[in-house]
Amino acid sequence: MNTPMTFPRRGARNWARMAASGATFLMAMPAWADMSPALDRFTISAGVLSANPKINVSLNTAYGNLGSGDVGLGQETMPRIKANLMLFDNQGLSFDFYQYKHSYTGSMGNSTSINNTPVVAAVNANLDLNLDFAKLAYRYWIGSGNTVVGLGAGAAYYKLDLTANASASFNNSISSIQDSYKDSAVAPLLEVAVRHAISPDLRLFADASGMKKSGGRLNGDIYNATVGVEWFPAKNVGVVLDYGVSQINLNRLDTVDVNFKLKVQGPSTFVKVRY
Repeated sequence: MNTPMTFPRRGARNWARMAASGATFLMAMPAWADMSPALDRFTISAGVLSANPKINVSLNTAYGNLGSGDVGLGQETMPRIKANLMLFDNQGLSFDFYQYKHSYTGSMGNSTSINNTPVVAAVNANLDLNLDFAKLAYRYWIGSGNTVVGLGAGAAYYKLDLTANASASFNNSISSIQDSYKDSAVAPLLEVAVRHAISPDLRLFADASGMKKSGGRLNGDIYNATVGVEWFPAKNVGVVLDYGVSQINLNRLDTVDVNFKLKVQGPSTFVKVRY
């Protein structure tokens, strides 16, 4: 005759206590926060920035400092790519890249003195400018409702490529300046972002970021601020319109020092895909 298997009463009581403790622990755990309707798991945006930028370039040469002054460059369009990836419901990564290219032909000048002798320099210059800027930041989002605020920290990469060709007259003595400057650097970055969902398919946003680097051959600071709206007529595809301001101040220290200032202000248009 087979006897049914039984557990000792003490063992049963221990299992019951463990099960009760486990249930109590699970009930006490905080619920996993729902992601805000103002955010998406993954997005990528591609578009153009339309602006009327202004530059100011100065070259510290053996003949003194030659400067272009503030020069308007006319209407420009610049390609731009953005992406965002949520790692958890309130943490993620943000990426931004844009490229600026322009050729400037104009005059640069300076009045100075050498050995108490007045020297006037007049330069007809041709400058080929190429600036690449990219940033990658970790963001922590505060809130889970229709409005969230993101605090970010990361790194910014920037590369300046400048070719200068100039024909100069120094007190009626003609000379020429030909040189190329190409350098890149990485700097720490801080940013803040705000997202508000009017509906799951209509949102408002604002972003601001800044980086500053001292020391090294290529240093300076870059600041960006943007406000905009995004609308998704289809579930996963939408359009983005924003207005932004970027202020770029870079210094390259070498045999010939270069100070490069660029202000870009204008609207951007993107096609945005989300998942």
